Amino acid sequence: MRIRSLGVIDDAVVELSPGFTAVTGETGAGKTMVVTSLGLLLGGRADPALVRIGAGKAVVEGRITVSRDATAAVRAEEAGAELDDGALLISRTVSAEGRSRAHLGGRSVPVGVLAELADELVAVHGQTDQQGLLKLSRQRQALDRYAGDAVAGPLAKYGEAYKRLRAVSAELDEITTRARERAQEADLLRFGLDEIAAVEPRAGEDVELAEEAERLGHAEALASAAAAAHAALAGNPEDPEGVDAGTLVAGAQRTLDAVRSHDPALSALADRIGEIGILLRDAAGDLAGYADDLDADPLRLAAVEERRAALTGLTRKYGEDIATVLAWAEQSAARLTELDGDDERIGELTAERDALRSELGGLAQALTDARTEAAERFAAAVTAELASLAMPHARVSFDIRQTDDPEGVEVGGRPVAYGPAGADEVELLLAPHPGAPPRPIAKGASGGELSRVMLAVEVVFAGTDPVPTYLFDEVDAGVGGKAAVEIGRRLARLAKSAQVVVVTHLPQVAAFADRQLLVEKTSDGSVTRSGVKLLEGEDRVRELSRMLAGQEDSETARAHAEELLAAARADG
Repeated sequence: MRIRSLGVIDDAVVELSPGFTAVTGETGAGKTMVVTSLGLLLGGRADPALVRIGAGKAVVEGRITVSRDATAAVRAEEAGAELDDGALLISRTVSAEGRSRAHLGGRSVPVGVLAELADELVAVHGQTDQQGLLKLSRQRQALDRYAGDAVAGPLAKYGEAYKRLRAVSAELDEITTRARERAQEADLLRFGLDEIAAVEPRAGEDVELAEEAERLGHAEALASAAAAAHAALAGNPEDPEGVDAGTLVAGAQRTLDAVRSHDPALSALADRIGEIGILLRDAAGDLAGYADDLDADPLRLAAVEERRAALTGLTRKYGEDIATVLAWAEQSAARLTELDGDDERIGELTAERDALRSELGGLAQALTDARTEAAERFAAAVTAELASLAMPHARVSFDIRQTDDPEGVEVGGRPVAYGPAGADEVELLLAPHPGAPPRPIAKGASGGELSRVMLAVEVVFAGTDPVPTYLFDEVDAGVGGKAAVEIGRRLARLAKSAQVVVVTHLPQVAAFADRQLLVEKTSDGSVTRSGVKLLEGEDRVRELSRMLAGQEDSETARAHAEELLAAARADG
């Protein structure tokens, strides 16, 4: 990774070993920025406060080797990324204003794509994860993850049935608790539908009547105009000497017909004038017909206005026009059918709810059985790991229980409370030594014991659900002496099958690393490119001496450091 302008880091390159890399340094030197940087590359939240003071943006770039058929590689290529010689190039930029950008394989991608890859590429664990393990929900999730398909299958079916039960129960509650409101709504809808049915409006009737009313209200003016126009086109019988358009056009055509044979152009004009004559006669005929058909009956006008008033009464209440009124009536009829069927619907919903509760009870029982079986294997595996972490007499177990609830689902012959993940409360118990009663790890484990339980859990996961890289951020807090050596030894063994990166302050852990990186500040308080050093030979002995005794040049500390390195190499 290359890290620029992030926290105390000005510009630094971190090269990690394919095996076990330990990151060490003084408190506040910026070791956790390695964890933060990796978190950003894997879609973590971008906090503008991480940007180094005085810089416009922080940039983290990383190169992650993946196989082409790996899930992460396939998802990256779906997002448009290209692999570079078997590696994914990832970059993340965070501006001081809070804007964030992500690039994957040379393509700009949403940050969410990086988060999708995270689950396939890296498992990150720190002290916050230890605290998370104290929560019962996280303990149940850890057990479900270990159980795999044995729990995932029933849990998926349970989740679908649970959602449907919630929906059915909500609808049933609404119908029963709002019975009075729904009855009032039904009465209002019924009144409106009866009012509309009494008028019997037709689609478009309001527009047709408006046009007819306009025509009837101006019947005399329309008839007079039509008669005058007819006379102008076809002549007035009462004025035989009058000149009309039809006569004039006919005369013009006769004049041209007499000479049209002498010039084709004139013949064409004669034809056009003939067409005009035909159009004039048609228009004159239509005008005569219009005048004859025009109804000036005042009784009809009164009937039209009365009908329009009835339609206006509907549009005033139910819509801006008759089309909207009819649409309201259709929707209201469907709603009224639904409301009138409440009693029948209540019966249907009640039957479905009872069936779903019975189904949920069976699925919850299947989940309990699967979790109980997996819990025995999980606890045995974690207990075996604790033996290799200087807790040879510790025993881990799970308490899987349910809470009685008369309104719950039936599991194990009794009604119990249930939720979206089943009816089980899962609690991880620890008995640190023989004779000690198993107690919840939240109450019965010290900081150092909790660190080792967390590591043991992760190592067990590594055997069942492995990822390429594991990052541990000071999960060895509260541990020392022989326990620290055992943690270092176990991490080294894990690194034989995966890449392991550990941010640590314990020399006993760092001594087992294949590569040790030292993060140190310059005199101005920043970490520059040269501030992340690969420690080898004498330099590594000096750093381990500092971690042991706070004195790089102490002969006793140096001898102890060399002894640690020798023991770690011999163990490997």
